[in-house]
Amino acid sequence: MKRYILIRKKMKNIRRPFMALLLTCFVLASCDEDILNTKQQDGAVSEEEVYSQIDTAESLVQVLYNSTESWALRRNEFWGQRVNLEGASFEAKFNFQNRNDVYNLRDAGWTPGNPGLVFQSKWESYFYYIQGCNEFLSKIEGSPAQGQDEDKARVLIAEARFLRANLYSKLLRFFGGVPIFTAPNELNGNYDFTRNSYEDCVNFIVSELDAAAQILPQTRPAGEFGRATSLAALAVKSRTLLYAASDLHDPSKMPQTENIELYSYPVSSKWQDAADAAKAVIDIVGDDALIQVADATEYQSLFLSPNENILFARPYSSTIYEVGTGGFSAVNSLPDQAQSPNGYTGWGLCSPTHDFALEFNFADGTTTGGVTPANPHENREMRYYADLTFQGALFRRRPVDYALSDTIPGENRPAFRHGLDSPEGRGNTQHSSKTGYNIRKFHDESIRVLTEISPDRPYILYRLAEIYLNYAEAMAELEQDGVALNFLNKVSRRALQPNIVAGGEALKEGIKRERRVELCFEGHNFFDERRWLNEDHLGFDIRGLKYTKKIDGTVPFENVSVVVRPWFPKMYYLPIPENENEISPGLTQNFGYN
Repeated sequence: MKRYILIRKKMKNIRRPFMALLLTCFVLASCDEDILNTKQQDGAVSEEEVYSQIDTAESLVQVLYNSTESWALRRNEFWGQRVNLEGASFEAKFNFQNRNDVYNLRDAGWTPGNPGLVFQSKWESYFYYIQGCNEFLSKIEGSPAQGQDEDKARVLIAEARFLRANLYSKLLRFFGGVPIFTAPNELNGNYDFTRNSYEDCVNFIVSELDAAAQILPQTRPAGEFGRATSLAALAVKSRTLLYAASDLHDPSKMPQTENIELYSYPVSSKWQDAADAAKAVIDIVGDDALIQVADATEYQSLFLSPNENILFARPYSSTIYEVGTGGFSAVNSLPDQAQSPNGYTGWGLCSPTHDFALEFNFADGTTTGGVTPANPHENREMRYYADLTFQGALFRRRPVDYALSDTIPGENRPAFRHGLDSPEGRGNTQHSSKTGYNIRKFHDESIRVLTEISPDRPYILYRLAEIYLNYAEAMAELEQDGVALNFLNKVSRRALQPNIVAGGEALKEGIKRERRVELCFEGHNFFDERRWLNEDHLGFDIRGLKYTKKIDGTVPFENVSVVVRPWFPKMYYLPIPENENEISPGLTQNFGYN
């Protein structure tokens, strides 16, 4: 009999491998993530022994939490371990050497054989964990572990169903309709699968989340931060139904013309359903529950430790951080090292676009109108200073300096020292920002060295501000402008902005702008611009600001084109990986990839 090493860990350590999943790797899954290192040794714990005790069965559920997102978009790939979706969105671009292979957004765009380094294992990884959830659900029923503590087993089953539904919600966003599996697949089974419709997938996700929410606790003690609650289940439901209601899935607006059942959500009550799902969270948490802040520093702190506005997150600690394989330093996956400017010895991997920076209002609530202000960094809204570094921003005890010096006439040498964060500055200058911005959000500026670990900084997956904005968007679509405006302003006022006054289409655009700014760099914009069919923010001339230290001591800037990101309508969704089509010919390829 094969036996397995079982290493018990506390919940805060769920991001490290701690036991072998007792499952065969689903043929659709390549196990490419390699998060869970299987060890087979004589004298280790058998599968029967695992399901004989409720505590060891709980460990199986804990390992399934590795299916949640993190700072790393792909844990076993060098660049994917250090970036997420921001570099493929309107918000930012991948910075180092202007490389295209990381996200593969240029040239011909994604192909079934090359969706970019960071996207290559999404299908395999998600189905790997779905197999794990199904394996657990099939074996816990009727096991000695369940008989030992039926109440605890009920919660563990609800957690597994929640995690499986969350995985399907993510698959749906990336691929459209996918095969639904509720039982584990065997290696000698049938692999000629077909895709369920988009609507079928939404219905399955919602039903699973509703069932889990009835059993999961509403809150958890501090030592269980990061484990599923009923509020987490309702938050996933809210996002799933909001996305389903959007233009991308409207049969009259969607860009796909073939196999439309894989993308279409023809439900007449869709916006009311989305509103009701968000309101279910609000009714529990409260309609005025956002933590208030006095300035940018207090706003930044909302992302540095657990708080009551976080509905679901991936927990970290001072000794446990992102997992990785291949000998890479997991410390470098955290934002302090991965996103700081080069002059601080950071890698600055994703540079915010100037186009995105113009989404931030002025302090008095007026918009930039997409026009670069004469003094672009003065009198901007609070979140501008919390989320971005820019020329002159005080960051980690000194001003950021992206400026290159003019040369002294006739001497061919710089008149001044080049900026520390410039292409001629300190550190690896290939990491210098190409746009004149870096990401500041999520940084713990109290640590003295970029590779120190910030204790208890979570990776936030769902939070209350998103729910308020989900509700505002759904109510605006239902032409309930007063309610929509009320919840939009709750988020905007917390950011120290004056009340927004708008209705109709202007209100809808205001909600979109607020989502871009409030939820920036949290993995939303990549999907938001797609579901809004906003192709101007999917393919565009990425702009930046270039600074020069002039002989007279001034430091003017110029708008520059950094790189053109083309847009291909096929890229509303990732392609089904080509090897999956070879294994399972019945898997219809996504629109535009044949």
